[in-house]
Amino acid sequence: MVLVLKNFRLVDENTDAHGSVVAENGIIKQVYIDDEKEINCALNNADIVLNGEAAGQGGRLVLMPAFVDLHAHFREPGFSDKETIESACLAAAAGGYGTVACMANTKPVTDTIVQAQSVKNRSDALGLIDLYPVLSLTKGMEGKELSEITLLKENSIRLVSEDGKDVANDELFLAAMTEARRIGIPVSCHCDLGGENSATERAIELGKKAGCLLHIAHVSTKEAAAMIRTEKKNGANISCEVTPHHIALTEKDAAALGTESHGKVNPPLRSEEDRRALVDAIADGTIDAIATDHAPHTTADKENGAPGFSGLETAFAVCYSALVAPGYISLSKLSSLMSAEPARILGLEKDSGDHGGGQGRGRIAPGLRADFTIADLSAVWKVDPARFKSRGKNSPFEGRKLQGKIVLTIHNGKLFH
Repeated sequence: MVLVLKNFRLVDENTDAHGSVVAENGIIKQVYIDDEKEINCALNNADIVLNGEAAGQGGRLVLMPAFVDLHAHFREPGFSDKETIESACLAAAAGGYGTVACMANTKPVTDTIVQAQSVKNRSDALGLIDLYPVLSLTKGMEGKELSEITLLKENSIRLVSEDGKDVANDELFLAAMTEARRIGIPVSCHCDLGGENSATERAIELGKKAGCLLHIAHVSTKEAAAMIRTEKKNGANISCEVTPHHIALTEKDAAALGTESHGKVNPPLRSEEDRRALVDAIADGTIDAIATDHAPHTTADKENGAPGFSGLETAFAVCYSALVAPGYISLSKLSSLMSAEPARILGLEKDSGDHGGGQGRGRIAPGLRADFTIADLSAVWKVDPARFKSRGKNSPFEGRKLQGKIVLTIHNGKLFH
């Protein structure tokens, strides 16, 4: 099938220009920048044509690489009242995501290759996104013995993590990191044990000792950001992420929502000083990626203090409103944070991978996957969780007006509204 995307504003980490894209059988074949003659020739063979010219208030729709989320909770197996694989995949596609890494804190914990493959198979059958289950570091997340990380081979899993349960035993934590180094995949550290700053320092030191690829999840304090900045300058092999809610909200918002109920999240919403430090760290390149930490809950669970927010369907608009619209970063930089860099962290940036080709993503370039999201930057909309595809209606942005709306997601060349 030949798909032609004509007259769009093409934006990725390297590009921001008027142009068109031709994709065939799920792979980008050609990218044309201001070349009407060539794109008109391509139209002769097109099965589907989308024209981005008449968007919003007379502007042009933006075509970007589909987003890649390094950190989400899909809840199944075990917590289908909060979310199902199906509802999570629908939410991800609605939010512009084509690839998601989902954490292992399910019931049972995803600590075996068979369990991980079972989750992936369900997602693959839907065909909405590419789901990469994250394997826990220890069996049952009990911190006593290693999970099947010891059996992993290259490309079977792309990220490992103990989620919010840091491995308390240094020796076991180091052993898990050493196994991750063996297969060349990152260890995502949530850095909750003993407070974010001290836990970040501990993870960095153990990561350097193991020589592994270390990824720090949901950075939320100015001290942690400064620490990572210094370590990167000194050559440490570290990447890190921030969430949309930590760059857009503060502890005042948490208090208004209910610090121990609807405003509760781990790590907690911080001060305005911390929030601004995160924005500065994004602008100066300290922060590599934006990840949702999508954590759907039932209303009853939130009222009883369950931490976390549903974030897949608001992530782009929150980031556009908080970072791009005020002029802190460019749209190309946001694309890098939400697509190209997380793809690199997962080892999915090149045209190679699970099936020997067609796996590269995160940019708009020939040979890469035809995974796109289309956004109307002129759209201003009010967040109504009742309209979410996710079962988790727990959004701290409920009732807020945001700018920038996802209107279509294309995964592997297939269109999803």
